Amino acid sequence: MPHFVIDCTENIITLKSPDDIMHKVYNAAEASGLFDKGDIKVRINPFKYYNIGNTKDDFIHVFANIMEGRTIKQKSNLSKSIITRLKQMFPNIPIISINIRDFEKATYCNKTMI
Repeated sequence: MPHFVIDCTENIITLKSPDDIMHKVYNAAEASGLFDKGDIKVRINPFKYYNIGNTKDDFIHVFANIMEGRTIKQKSNLSKSIITRLKQMFPNIPIISINIRDFEKATYCNKTMI
């Protein structure tokens, strides 16, 4: 169920492989104990065109979409764990961030539910 979408500059994937980056996020999500191993989904979107305060600074931002029901503390720990691992991987990247959004159980649907 959880989806982790990594937006970053194209330069990021020249520093480390997309697979290495996605595995870092996947492993942090799995280690949290909040999700079943087979349910975690991670994707990466490298951007060629972007503007960060009129600069071309590199960035990584993770959009985490998870099913509602986790506490604020659990989500905070997950955020910090993912950012800690990415910061270790990319110590010189100036912008590394994450936000977590909850899916509502009442409005979520996928094809196995039909």
